[in-house]
Amino acid sequence: MPSNVLIVDDDQELLLVLKEGLNKYADQFSVVLAGDGHVAVQKLEEMPISLVVADLKMPKMDGFSLLAYISENYPDVPVMIMTAYGTPRMEKLARESGALAYMEKPVMADDLANQIIASLNRQSEGGTLRGISTGMFLQLIEMDQKTCTLRVTEKQSGHQGVLFFRDGALLDARTGHFKAIDAAYRILSWDDVSLSIQDSCPVSKNTINRDPQAVLMEAMRLKDEGAGSSEDQADETNDQAKQIKEEIIEESLAENGASQIDIIRGRLEANLGERTGLQDIYQESGLDDLVNAAHRLGTVFQAGPLKTAYIDRQGAEFQVLLPSNPTTVISVSSRSPREKLIGLFSS
Repeated sequence: MPSNVLIVDDDQELLLVLKEGLNKYADQFSVVLAGDGHVAVQKLEEMPISLVVADLKMPKMDGFSLLAYISENYPDVPVMIMTAYGTPRMEKLARESGALAYMEKPVMADDLANQIIASLNRQSEGGTLRGISTGMFLQLIEMDQKTCTLRVTEKQSGHQGVLFFRDGALLDARTGHFKAIDAAYRILSWDDVSLSIQDSCPVSKNTINRDPQAVLMEAMRLKDEGAGSSEDQADETNDQAKQIKEEIIEESLAENGASQIDIIRGRLEANLGERTGLQDIYQESGLDDLVNAAHRLGTVFQAGPLKTAYIDRQGAEFQVLLPSNPTTVISVSSRSPREKLIGLFSS
């Protein structure tokens, strides 16, 4: 699958000229266009981008701001800067800010293509492998204590992800909207993949902090959860996998100072994934009296403390109430698995 190259410029005419000129290289990379830095950020979130070419002077979000954002959130994605207002000082600033290349306009499509292809080739300087599982290669990286960036493409779905290794340790991962441990689980569960190896790692912070083999085993458990060999065995595997994943997510959120609402959201995603039907999570003091009354009623009938309650809106949504100060409200659509959702906070 060709790599996606994002070209960002507020000059729409230039964008169309470059896209047309780069069409003959479509077998090597695909061109994605953005009219400003904000649109570029959206594109980065929506699809895997291998390289960004950005104008320096743009409204809303200029090239320097975009370069800083990409360096922080997508450190493996190189950025080429182009400008019609170039000066030696500006070029120096761009390169010191992390720009891969600096080009003065007008930029010829063929010259740009040569630089793009050279950069993409560097992203697979360590080779491209097929017919080997990601898990097997992870073990090789760990044994060799290798430092590299591993780009993974699942052939059947076309999903792409990135794994970052330093001295054999898995530091970070990204696929789609998922990052860190959650992204690693997904990538390591893919079967038929191709791997591109870059012999460097732009990441230094360890956001996973777990043994690679433990991450791999958990990824396999989560994968088995989806398949399930028997109903009883699947239930047991699901509970263990969800509990482990929930603990990992909650630990990570707590370490980063996440709010109670963020922790609840992480628990929902860990256990129900995209099936949550989640619409909102908020706290409402106006429901405290209702929750306290239900708690007292449970005490009178020796039913134990109130752990959760739900309100059926008789429509497109229902709400789950969690005792807290103030009361936490989880609003979900009618498509959400009600029993599982309530059971998740009742145990």
